[in-house]
Amino acid sequence: MLEISGLSVSYGKHRAVQNVSLRVARDEIVVILGANGGGKTSLLRAVAGLQPAIPGASVRLAGREIAGVPAHRIVEAGLALVPEGRGIFGELTVRENLMLGAHARRARGAEGANRERVLGLFPRLAERLGQTARTMSGGEQQMVAIARALMSAPDVLLLDEPSLGLSPLLCVSLFASLARIREAGIGILLVEQNARRSLAIADRGYLMENGRIVGEGSSGSLRNDPAVQRAYLGVDTATQLGSGTVP
Repeated sequence: MLEISGLSVSYGKHRAVQNVSLRVARDEIVVILGANGGGKTSLLRAVAGLQPAIPGASVRLAGREIAGVPAHRIVEAGLALVPEGRGIFGELTVRENLMLGAHARRARGAEGANRERVLGLFPRLAERLGQTARTMSGGEQQMVAIARALMSAPDVLLLDEPSLGLSPLLCVSLFASLARIREAGIGILLVEQNARRSLAIADRGYLMENGRIVGEGSSGSLRNDPAVQRAYLGVDTATQLGSGTVP
């Protein structure tokens, strides 16, 4: 569905993303794990057309090349980004935010059906369609951001740190919603600091350091890799080996 090959991003002389290749299939959640400053956000922004990539990269969505295509045309092709910090229109109501998401030509004919599906995923928004978005809690604003992106009827959804600033209880609800989005046939490329919860719902994952992909595998293999446990899951494998409780 989404195939990225040889993508690099530079800020002046600094190479933020270096020759990254990855793929996301339909009905699949793929997580990118890595430390802050590792290039993950720059990667998502480049794929979405918001950040120029170095010429030579290939970004194909359902077989169509979208590298270098303007951001609004990438949305029309079927890819939507929910940025870090949500990026909602705070002075508009929930209903108005959803209407803006449905502005894409590909979504206009099915706006009612898309809205019904989105409100089914996030029932709390159905109760607050007339509420001004800036007056909502952080978790509710994140729901609005994801719902607005889904209103564009994407084939692939890019999510940058969706759980940032949310309480543990809201994180549980958020990740459950992402699993249901996958069940609806939408691929998800997820950048997330909450490695434990993201690997619990993901099908596959990539490890990114200093702008490069340094590892990949199924979510199960990554969860059980001692190096991944130490770096991302907060597990002291040496202690656990001594106690015989390695997961």
